[in-house]
Amino acid sequence: MATGVNKVILIGNLGRDPEVQNFENGVKKAAFTLATTETYKGKDGERATHTEWHNIVLWRGQADVAERFLKKGSTVYIEGRIRKREYDDKEGQKKFIYEILGDSMQMLGGGPRKDEVNGAPQSMDTAKEESPMVNAPDDDLPF
Repeated sequence: MATGVNKVILIGNLGRDPEVQNFENGVKKAAFTLATTETYKGKDGERATHTEWHNIVLWRGQADVAERFLKKGSTVYIEGRIRKREYDDKEGQKKFIYEILGDSMQMLGGGPRKDEVNGAPQSMDTAKEESPMVNAPDDDLPF
């Protein structure tokens, strides 16, 4: 029986190109920042925005997709869980960083993406596949 739920769902834009690490055992890791922005009307009636930055980590196949197709500004949907990581800084002080470990990732946005592998732009047909949630008919709503 589960004793808790650790679930995060984010839609946002990459703040930088993914940083990719390849480990000796063949495992790949991609890390990037993701900005989520909310717009609201403030007390003074003026429109205001707030942007939150998230540290995203993807592993293995998802890291490969991120490396090949994601660029700064790309819009993505991320499902995952929050993890706290500890480390000691140069002065020996304990520091903490919170990361979102992506369990699933879906690219969102307009037309075909460009793949800059070997300097040759190529369209990515698999990126055009839409989420089943997007294609769900209206009459399947539970209310």
